[in-house]
Amino acid sequence: MTLGRLIILAGVALVCLGLVVSFLSETNLPLGRLPGDLVYKRKNTTVYFPWVTCLVLSVLLSLLLWLFSRR
Repeated sequence: MTLGRLIILAGVALVCLGLVVSFLSETNLPLGRLPGDLVYKRKNTTVYFPWVTCLVLSVLLSLLLWLFSRR
């Protein structure tokens, strides 16, 4: 695969990911606000680490990849 095609593929993947994220933000799914997601707030600083959301998405994607790899 040439570098140009790889960059185009990465761009298409980012557009698809952006569409999924914008669609999920309009729904009432609690992704990003699950119990266990860490938020640290101070005067001028906010640090947010959604580690439970990352775990849930990792499990779901692993299951999907496992299902598709069996075909």
